[in-house]
Formats: sequence, C-alpha cells, structure tokens
Amino acid sequence: MHVKDIPKEERPRERFLKVGVSNLTNQELLSILIKTGTKKYSAMDLALKILNEIGNIKILKDVNVSKLMNIEGIGIVKAIEISTAIELGKRIYFNSPNHKEKLINANEIYNSCKYLFVGKMQEEFYCLYFNNKQELIERKLLFMGTINRSVVHPREIFKEAYLTSASSIVCIHNHPSGDTKPSREDIIFTKTLIEIGNVNKIPIVDHIIVGDNSYYSFYESNNIFNL
Repeated sequence: MHVKDIPKEERPRERFLKVGVSNLTNQELLSILIKTGTKKYSAMDLALKILNEIGNIKILKDVNVSKLMNIEGIGIVKAIEISTAIELGKRIYFNSPNHKEKLINANEIYNSCKYLFVGKMQEEFYCLYFNNKQELIERKLLFMGTINRSVVHPREIFKEAYLTSASSIVCIHNHPSGDTKPSREDIIFTKTLIEIGNVNKIPIVDHIIVGDNSYYSFYESNNIFNL
C-alpha cells in the first residue's frame, strides 16, 4: 500500500497537522523524514523496515549512514537525511539548559556518549564537566586527531572547567582501532591531568577510552589511583 492509497486524513503529514507531532507513531515520524518511497516500498513501508531492523527506536541514535544504507530501499540521500535529523535532535537535547543529566559511573557515561564516536576514523577527545551533584553541565569536544601531550593541552581542559564552574571532570576519547587498552601516552597524560586537577581542586574523576562496543575506565580499573 502506498501513502496515496491511505485515506488523506490518515496520512502521516495530515495526522501531524490534526493531532500534533507528539501523537504520531515512530513509524509515522520516520516516514515523514523519508518523504518518498520506492517502486517496491512506500515511505511507511521503509519506516517499518528500519524499525524492524534496529529492533528498538532508542538504538536509532547509534545507527550510522552505512548501516541505514544496508536496508533495502534506503539510499544515501535518505540515510543522510535521517542521520542529520538524529544529530540535530541530539544537539538540541544535550545543549538544553533545562536538561541536567546525572551520570554517576563509567557505564552510564559510556552509554550516554558512545554515539559521539560511531564511525569516527580519528581520535576525538571530549571533556564532561559536572557540578557537585554529579549532574552534567557541559560536554565539549576539545581536540581531534592523535591524542598526545603536544596536541591536548591541559590549559584548555581546565579553562572550560572554570568557565562552567565545574566541580569535577571526566575525560573520554576513542581508539579508532577498537582496542580500549590505554597507550603509554594515555597513561602519562591522565596522570598529568590528575595532578593538575588536584592542585586546582577540580578533580579528574575518570578517563574513559571507547572502542568497539566496549570501554576502558581508569577509575574502574583502579589505574586512576595507581598511576
């Protein structure tokens, strides 16, 4: 069945105007993003195929363009449009001043941030700045490229901490190789940050390395205390 075969008042865009966006199903929302179908599938069919493929709408935030294009009927244009809409939603949501995300351990931080590194072919270094209630104040990308002390300067990390009045900092970066084992440079750099944080009374409470569907936490591995 094509969208044109659905009674006009029941089509996704018409229902959007009639009942409001918050009352649309996940399938209807996706079909509006997809816009048009193919000779074989309608936009609603393609939306349903995506939902069936990922299994849970929450997983969609972690799905990259390549995976979307593996779904029959989803070409590069549709995949890019869907990924763009998801990224825009992330930026609006995580930059909202009314949203205070409380992250109390490495696993919660990893699950909150892992989408940032999906499909990335170079290292990216973020700092998460927390208030004294362990609520996230700001998540900031500070550096891109190979992580080493000549590129990642502690001054920039702690400058942001002062600007946001942060009480603590968690560093998180990815290893594109997928191996989460900390390098010698990771260890040395983390030790330096811990020392500076202790002097400035803004502690580095963890440094997390993200790999292929896994992570390494200096805190959980006790390395943050044994450097």
